[in-house]
Amino acid sequence: MNPLGLLVAWLVTSVSLFIISKLPTGVEISSFKKALISALVFGLLNAFVRPVLAFFAFPLTFLTFGLFSVVINAAIFGLAAFLVDGFSLRWGFWSALMGALLLGFINSLIYRLF
Repeated sequence: MNPLGLLVAWLVTSVSLFIISKLPTGVEISSFKKALISALVFGLLNAFVRPVLAFFAFPLTFLTFGLFSVVINAAIFGLAAFLVDGFSLRWGFWSALMGALLLGFINSLIYRLF
């Protein structure tokens, strides 16, 4: 991906995270600056940690017809919240699950508008 594409993806994810934090999902981000940092951490985790988790979870993902990948997404979302100060999950795993699902949905809506 070219640098401009990475910048756009980072900004879209940041805006999506900030929107999610304003919805009653239990995802709390204190400022847009924290959303920018959270999007960066989320992207790095998706690039480096998610492939390892997906490899080891392949049998479960296969047995559940791919549904376990939603749990992996929630785990990455929760790990990002754990690593970034100012990004928290009020209801733990359930907030991470809702946040991960909404992040994919809102990201796709924003990309569709462009």
